[in-house]
Amino acid sequence: MPTPSTTRLALVGDRYNHDEPSHPHLERLLPQLGIDPVWVPTGEVTGPEVLAGFPGVWVVPGGPYKDQAGVHRAIRFARESRVPFLGTCGGFFSALIEYAQNELRLPAASGVDDDPEVLRPMIAPMACSVDGERAELTIEPGSRIAELYGATEGITEVFQCQWTLTGTFMEDAARGGLRITARDIDRAPRAVEITDHPFFVATLFQPELSSTPEDVHPLVDGFLSAVRAGARELVR
Repeated sequence: MPTPSTTRLALVGDRYNHDEPSHPHLERLLPQLGIDPVWVPTGEVTGPEVLAGFPGVWVVPGGPYKDQAGVHRAIRFARESRVPFLGTCGGFFSALIEYAQNELRLPAASGVDDDPEVLRPMIAPMACSVDGERAELTIEPGSRIAELYGATEGITEVFQCQWTLTGTFMEDAARGGLRITARDIDRAPRAVEITDHPFFVATLFQPELSSTPEDVHPLVDGFLSAVRAGARELVR
């Protein structure tokens, strides 16, 4: 029998956008882990009050999103309010862009909210595995995700994306509190995190797709543990 859902989690994204396979998978998986997934469409994230009361925010795959500005508001809320955050696939790109835009004030990220075409010069085709294939990663020692994996080498992950952001932009965006903590065999950034945060991780790969109720991916498990801890704090 499924475990009763007791902890709400905001899934920020456009449900079933582009036939994204992770959406129905998450809807089946999370309730069996005691999590109540609540869809928050990108166009409805008009301010931080929309997400107040959620102990966790997951920006799910499915880009391009219908409202990129809403995605950025959700990420900024989680980052500044220290609410546990996970971003996968499109959530990875969005976390980099939001940080570059609102924390680093990089000119390259200026105006993305109003005109997604600003992104076009920063978009490049993926050089590594796509469409459900696996790619090998190297994890930065001492990082949160290294702790969750219990290893820094010999790790492979599933990728669904067919595009990425240019390496130059990603390296420029991952400064200050945002760190690149996983790279592929070509040294391209594939995960970022803010270590000084209850949980803030974004990955180009999709750990949810390799999670089952009996065998939850370590990154998903770590995120949900932080969400449950946040839920306990909310009721105190």
